[in-house]
Amino acid sequence: MSDDLAALRAEYGDTGLDEADAATDPWIQWRRWFEDAVAAGLHEPNAMIVATVDADGLPSARTVLLKGVTADGFRFFTNTESRKGEALAARPACALLFPWHPLERQVRVEGVAERLSQADVEAYFASRPRGSQLGAWASRQSRVVAGRDELAVAYREVEERFEGRDVPVPTDWGGYVVRPRSFEFWQGRRGRLHDRLRYAEADSGWTIERLAP
Repeated sequence: MSDDLAALRAEYGDTGLDEADAATDPWIQWRRWFEDAVAAGLHEPNAMIVATVDADGLPSARTVLLKGVTADGFRFFTNTESRKGEALAARPACALLFPWHPLERQVRVEGVAERLSQADVEAYFASRPRGSQLGAWASRQSRVVAGRDELAVAYREVEERFEGRDVPVPTDWGGYVVRPRSFEFWQGRRGRLHDRLRYAEADSGWTIERLAP
């Protein structure tokens, strides 16, 4: 590791994000940038950081994979009794971050998470690879385990349990949709004078404002 972290820096490009070029609808702007990330061949462009606050006010963040974008928001799936699941049950307000570093871009989203319907959960779970389905049964996400062997044993047990038949959705597994209240599109610029355009929810649609970097 470098002995001088303060000296680690890289100059950004000068692509920019001007108000005149930004879509009036943040969903359109998000899709443009997401398609750019896919076209650029970024590893897991649908990876996003989900930040939550639990009942005691303690924040936590983790990376999950975005698994759907609809008119109502961003969707992801997880164990509902995990740390993030318990936090969202206590305080549904949360934040998302799409870190597209190779493009010198990031998108921040703030909103409220809601549980998806059982029908939505079952439809997505059925589309997962069988190994991932079995893993959802074998892992009590966020709980302390004695070691890797404990997980391996649990996996073999559920593998035998569901041999020859479809794997159902575990009772502690579900999905969430994050309904945005605001978006912020960040584009790196030279001299650290980055572009930051924030879309805020309003009665008549969305307002756009520029933030100082």
